[in-house]
Amino acid sequence: MRWVLRSKIHKATVTEANLEYLGSITIDEDLIEKAGFWPHERVLVVSNTSGNRLETYVIAGRRNSGIICMNGAASHLIKVMEEITIMGFELTDNPIKAKNILVDKDNRFVKFL
Repeated sequence: MRWVLRSKIHKATVTEANLEYLGSITIDEDLIEKAGFWPHERVLVVSNTSGNRLETYVIAGRRNSGIICMNGAASHLIKVMEEITIMGFELTDNPIKAKNILVDKDNRFVKFL
């Protein structure tokens, strides 16, 4: 069994940070579906801006809003306007084809990679 990349949102921009929220990353529901994430799924978030990395879980945000919000303690590590990559992994015995999407600076779907 190996952990392999299953889903990725590449070059997303953090639009909000909410220290008071109990935790997680809020992601536009349209992007969640296109990338193949599930609400409450554990994800790895990597900042291309600062280099910070953290694990959290997905919360669905308003569809077509472009929201990418770092919530709770994660908002200390990754700030508004940072460029991030969000990745989900799967434990499997078989190779899988990851669903990778590219978004623009407004977090609108551009294309599958």
